[in-house]
Amino acid sequence: MRLYLPRRPAAPIEYNYAMLTRPVPPTRFRPMSDRIRAVATTPRRLAQLALIALGLGAVLAAAQEPGFSRSVTPGLVERYAAKFGPAGRTRIGGWQEFVRSVPAERRLPGSEAELLASVNIFFNRLPFLADLRHWGVEDYWASPAEAFASNGADCEDFSIAKYYALKELGVPIQRLRITYVKAVRLDQAHMVLAYYPEPNAVPLILDNLEDWVRPASERADLIPVYSFNDEDLLIARQGQRDASAGSSSQIRLWRGLLDKLEKELHY
Repeated sequence: MRLYLPRRPAAPIEYNYAMLTRPVPPTRFRPMSDRIRAVATTPRRLAQLALIALGLGAVLAAAQEPGFSRSVTPGLVERYAAKFGPAGRTRIGGWQEFVRSVPAERRLPGSEAELLASVNIFFNRLPFLADLRHWGVEDYWASPAEAFASNGADCEDFSIAKYYALKELGVPIQRLRITYVKAVRLDQAHMVLAYYPEPNAVPLILDNLEDWVRPASERADLIPVYSFNDEDLLIARQGQRDASAGSSSQIRLWRGLLDKLEKELHY
């Protein structure tokens, strides 16, 4: 079933590819003997350098997190531009700019409502396209980069893209669950992203069907079936606590998506 949803107009953000390929100016170094002597005579400096190295390693590891906008390589942009058209560069750039531009104050505890609303509205700008029309198969889970490059998404793709954006913005994955539901009004399967401010709290629902982020208690039109994140899979039980069903890696399409995200890092 195709869903035609109202979209908020947004000015396109030009993808500044030159930023990724700009040459680095040459750096002037002191002679090697001077540097060795300076380091060798300052044990405290050695400890500082070790800490810096560890910090840089952590930053580089975070920068290469699969599914993050900052992990998109120039090679991946060009690969998807060739596949989906040159406008894909602009759309991927707009996604990256959105994540970079989220104010730091929105990432602090107590500011979740504004953060969730801005993420939900931004990703809901993408046109809805059913998998059969978009990809030629009944069920396909696209990466966020694929969704933006191809200019289309269905409910799974919206939920996945919002999940990775909130992870990139510092939201702990324990608060995020991609949730498979039955949409009562549509009488069909549907997927949303649930945010839990506390482990046993009523979650807030990010849904491509509406920009307004509301508590699940106000979404009687959605009946949970199961939910998952990077860590586990839970089966919903009405009136009871959700039951653990093991690792989320047993979901075939999720496992395939994770493999694809890893491959995207190497283009």
